[in-house]
Amino acid sequence: MTSSSQTPTPLLHLSFNQDYTCFAAGLPSGFRIFNSHPFRHLFHHTFTPEPGGGISLVQMLFRCNILALVGGGPHPQYPPNKVMIWDDHQSGCIGELSFRSQVKSVRLRRDRIVVVLVRKIYVYNFADLKLLHQIDTFENVNGLCEVSHVDGEMVLVCLGLRKGEVRVEDYGRRVTKLVKAHESGVVCVALTNDGRLFATASSKGTLIRVFNTLDGSLLQEVRRGAERADIYSLAFSTTAERLAVSSDKGTIHVFNLKVDSGALAIERSAGQNIGSPPVVSHLSFMKGVLPKYFSSEWSVARLHLNEGLQYVVGFGHENTIVILGMDGSFYRCEFDPVAGGDMTVVECHNFLNPSDEPYPDEP
Repeated sequence: MTSSSQTPTPLLHLSFNQDYTCFAAGLPSGFRIFNSHPFRHLFHHTFTPEPGGGISLVQMLFRCNILALVGGGPHPQYPPNKVMIWDDHQSGCIGELSFRSQVKSVRLRRDRIVVVLVRKIYVYNFADLKLLHQIDTFENVNGLCEVSHVDGEMVLVCLGLRKGEVRVEDYGRRVTKLVKAHESGVVCVALTNDGRLFATASSKGTLIRVFNTLDGSLLQEVRRGAERADIYSLAFSTTAERLAVSSDKGTIHVFNLKVDSGALAIERSAGQNIGSPPVVSHLSFMKGVLPKYFSSEWSVARLHLNEGLQYVVGFGHENTIVILGMDGSFYRCEFDPVAGGDMTVVECHNFLNPSDEPYPDEP
């Protein structure tokens, strides 16, 4: 990684787009967008005059020019209780959504905008910003919520109303499932792009569980470690064959998943028959102690980075993983899905360091 005497710009936010091909950084003075593979700066916007311009949330919509922005930091560009729809072609906002409390996260689909507050989730139609649905949740300070991104009706995963409970909204089947994922609080969730699987981690941070969204059944349990840890990020590969995990221990883990995606696709297709009744069933799965025959499995590949630093993980091409650090670090690593072992770092940058990545002048 290139060293520099300059103090790096503090990050307020860091996230991938829906397929890990890009990532966004929220800064005290604006935002920056990068390409993941190959690594390069795409565009950025610096708000003036200083010291304003803080952006605490940046949500991309694949690779298009539309972003969702939320102000934050010591000098926010926008109120933290508003979601601003930004068109980078126009270098300005084309719409906004206002709320009574701070916005914790935003999720975008081509047809929906999902806004997460501490105890509420709102679902809007993207075309006209019409409110379609609202959900009450358990206290959600991390803004946990994920949505599917393939064409068709949306699957949404969020917190339920009780500690350790996850709610699955299957809008195509018009079914709600409540899944008892953990005894302790849920601190991280991930959802496959097709909405078939979701993964959860609890405040203990030792076990990660993978569930079927169709019926809430537990499909697999993997073990990050034996000691308690704060899980920062969970990510499925695009094929749902692997799961990546980052924690405050500074170790990135990759797990092989034993899920028959074809069988799940057939199962979900059968469940979406036109004749299916429009029911909403509030069921709680996995009550009490989990069956002992669910043996937890260890990761196939791992990488040791800086302990205590927050990392966001995503998958790249073939057997590669992309890791983003809140210190501005970018890693691309290769792993062997069969032999496993330590990952190999094949690319490393500091995306906040101008000497490491040239930034063009503002248009």
